[in-house]
Amino acid sequence: MGNSSGTPKAGPGIRQPARDGSHAALTTGKRRGEAGEPATESLAGWLAARSDAQLVALLELRPDLAVPLPSSMAVLAARAEQRASVLRATDDLDTLEFAIVETLAVHRATGSGGTPMSRKALRAQLKDRVKVAAIDAALARLSDRALVWNDGDDLHLIPATAEALPWPIGSTTEIPDALTEPEVVAALTAVSPAERALLDKLATTGPRGRTRDAAPGTPADRPIQQLLGRRLLHWIDEETVELPVTVAQVLRREPVTHPHALKPPEPPPTKHAPTEVNAVAAGEVGELLRHCADILEALGQAPAPALRAGGLGVRELRRIAKQTGIDEPRAGLLVELLAAAKLIEKGMPDPPPEFDSTDDFWAPTPAADGWRDAPPARRWVALAQAWLDLDRMPWMIGMRDANDKPLAALSIELRTPHAPRDRRTILNLLAEYPTGTAFDPTDIGRLLAWRQPRWRRHFRAEAVEHTVDEAAKLGFIGRGALASPARALLHGSPTSTSDAESEMESALPEPIDHVLVQADLTVIAPGPLTPELQSRVALVADIESAGAATVYRISDTSVRRALDAGMTAAELHTLFTTHSRTPIPQSLTYLIDDVARRHGQLRAGMAQSFVRSDDPALLAQVLSSPVASELALRAIAPTVAIAQAPLGELLERLRAAGFAPAGEDSAGTIVDLRPRGARIAVRPHARQPYRPTPPSTEQLELLVAELRAGDRAASARNGQAVRPDGTRTSTAATLALLQLAARVRRSVNIGYVDAQGVASQRVVEPLKVGNGQLDALDPVTGTIRHFTLHRIASVALLE
Repeated sequence: MGNSSGTPKAGPGIRQPARDGSHAALTTGKRRGEAGEPATESLAGWLAARSDAQLVALLELRPDLAVPLPSSMAVLAARAEQRASVLRATDDLDTLEFAIVETLAVHRATGSGGTPMSRKALRAQLKDRVKVAAIDAALARLSDRALVWNDGDDLHLIPATAEALPWPIGSTTEIPDALTEPEVVAALTAVSPAERALLDKLATTGPRGRTRDAAPGTPADRPIQQLLGRRLLHWIDEETVELPVTVAQVLRREPVTHPHALKPPEPPPTKHAPTEVNAVAAGEVGELLRHCADILEALGQAPAPALRAGGLGVRELRRIAKQTGIDEPRAGLLVELLAAAKLIEKGMPDPPPEFDSTDDFWAPTPAADGWRDAPPARRWVALAQAWLDLDRMPWMIGMRDANDKPLAALSIELRTPHAPRDRRTILNLLAEYPTGTAFDPTDIGRLLAWRQPRWRRHFRAEAVEHTVDEAAKLGFIGRGALASPARALLHGSPTSTSDAESEMESALPEPIDHVLVQADLTVIAPGPLTPELQSRVALVADIESAGAATVYRISDTSVRRALDAGMTAAELHTLFTTHSRTPIPQSLTYLIDDVARRHGQLRAGMAQSFVRSDDPALLAQVLSSPVASELALRAIAPTVAIAQAPLGELLERLRAAGFAPAGEDSAGTIVDLRPRGARIAVRPHARQPYRPTPPSTEQLELLVAELRAGDRAASARNGQAVRPDGTRTSTAATLALLQLAARVRRSVNIGYVDAQGVASQRVVEPLKVGNGQLDALDPVTGTIRHFTLHRIASVALLE
């Protein structure tokens, strides 16, 4: 069965845009405008009659019209009618606006004799399904985008707009007897595999298909006839069938929207207390920051080899998840997040891996150290901003590609250019409602599909559910409602995140400066600790379980780690005595004193390395042990021995043999020799996604002023004119004409080519000619402008 597209074709009354992009004037008889509005006979005339503010708004909504700068309103009108520009401008139209577009297109195509539809007739046709105020508001939005323009009461549709309809033409104006969503789901359960294959093909390639089985008299057991009987297909003619919109949406798992439903859905919200929403989101942020720090630590200690295609292999992701105690889907999300925030990078780490390899690795960047030392709110803002701008879909990790291979984390296949837009659209919908308002993801998809039917495939139930789930894991959402910090981040300036940071500081629980030491050598932190206390506790104890209350365990190894870092036994006793709200158990005191008594009796330094001890018997014990031959230890004094092994290896081997050495520097002070982990410098030449900066309102106002000036110059009636050709005679004639205009204060129309090679026409009033420059008054802006004489291509006095 062949397939034909359901895109509306140009009928007798639907004019296609000119192929060369030239402006095709849409003329009608001259009419009187409503409420004093001037009559216009073409799109260019209608644009010229718009105010400067309205033109600025148009260029803000359709910035492609301003590049390059149009020389006149005719050029601007021609661009506004071009198909590519029109299709971009229709991406944000809602179902009601498309209903108006379709109504105007059908009126023009059904033998109206070229007479445009009036505003009154449009209201009369749609008022039974939507309020007149909503119709007028939708018309205003279409006019703001120059997709519909009016000549008095008559409405003119830009022809290419009809091609942007997200459903077959007639779906809005002719309400069919279509199945509802539950009826479609029930009917699909009864179809055969062959019938389902036909439906899936039409849902994927286009709603219309050509087949001889649509002809009357075809046996009733044929798949097409079966589907027609169940109303899963519509009969068009003897060789054409069409897939109904509702059926196609169910097959593609899109939100089911009806083209004739001109009022937006009103899903029932769920209400939560704002404090509860913020508290739940803040709890997720605490877990997020801890897990991200764990992944950075794991990759710093053991960088993960990158796949040849650039991603992170399944085995490596599984290793990271197991090492950090995070489930694999969450680990994949956080790895993507850290890469987007430039906290991990692909390359050759420093120090390099122990084994020879020329392949790239994933490891932390130097920025990771600064990030871990920053306040929690600032760390969250960095990750949250990275996720908002992430042009990838982490929830697709593990899914199968076209070759039935699983999609790897950090792979190029996860890149989706529209991901940031879809993500912000979902969150901005929640931001429209008060804090504490939550909606079911299915309802979110339905509402967004009504608002942007051309993008409805992006709001499939699966996509919305996964996006909301990611937002919850990142602390944007609590109990399904948008939290205050996320709201501030969405509404704030892209260059300033101070409001979001302040909101998150308020939402996060206040850091505490105390712990609870238990008799079983566990330390309970009943909340987030102050940064200084947390770092010191983490140094002397290992995390046993994390959450709202973190449990640490103290052991010989953890106490030795603290002593290796330079802390003394007295400092450890003071730490727990000062910050514990419970009595210090005697077992902890004995443990610290016992480890400290043995710690440092044996000292190691650089020789390559050396070992010294004030106890000759202890050093003799070391020299007689098997580890001495492994390290090539050699005594040079009763209390000193040297080794050829590096200091780090020397300490590790001695500790493995049951000794407790401590590292020292040349002055004999204990130094912290813990490994810092590998780091990868962020490559300065790394390609960043291009995101053009939209012009400011001030720039657009200047652009509109230039457009007005060019339009005035194009319509001016010229008198005596000179076109320089480079000869001395023509140059002298040009100077003479400009000097004459300056003396008699007469305006001229000059053709000028600027330094970028852009030619333009300007009507100016010459004031002074000399030193290779023309100083002239621009009557549109009221400013004095300067023109280089040799760049003036023509001069003409105005009549």
